[in-house]
Amino acid sequence: MRVFVALPLPDAARQRLSMLRGGLPGIRWVPPENMHATLRFIGEADGGVVEDIDVALAGIRAPGFTVEIAGAGHFGNGERVRVIWAGVGRAPGLIHLHGKIERALARIGVAPETRKYTPHVTIGRGKGKSVPRLRDFIEAHALFRAPAFEAERFALYSSFGTRSGPVYREERSYALLPP
Repeated sequence: MRVFVALPLPDAARQRLSMLRGGLPGIRWVPPENMHATLRFIGEADGGVVEDIDVALAGIRAPGFTVEIAGAGHFGNGERVRVIWAGVGRAPGLIHLHGKIERALARIGVAPETRKYTPHVTIGRGKGKSVPRLRDFIEAHALFRAPAFEAERFALYSSFGTRSGPVYREERSYALLPP
């Protein structure tokens, strides 16, 4: 199964983020219930590895922190879009938690992430094709803000592909310490 680690979002943040969906042809928009702030994509893992990941994540002790979601951007090359995202502020607590997750996964043999960590919430997906009006969309949402919230936990998710897109399931939740 495919797995990743993320911060669950409260309903108010997901509802506000869902207002960004639309206006870009060729983008498959993420349903609000699938929105999360990615901490670490892991990828395919069998049951034994998932158990090891669970144990490693359960051992993390990190304080909670305030999460701010603001602005919009994309991953891709020029106007060729893989992902449309809303930015997540680089709060010291978020960066601290991300580092602890990376170290915990490295200790159990999960290959390190090779890309720079860019905190974000995926709101739409492209297929690497050119998207008309992309620059206008990014500029129009530069001042976007969702309600800030306190991160009190992070979670291990599984991802299953369906005809209508991926379905995410929270497999396990891990409490953060009081800030």
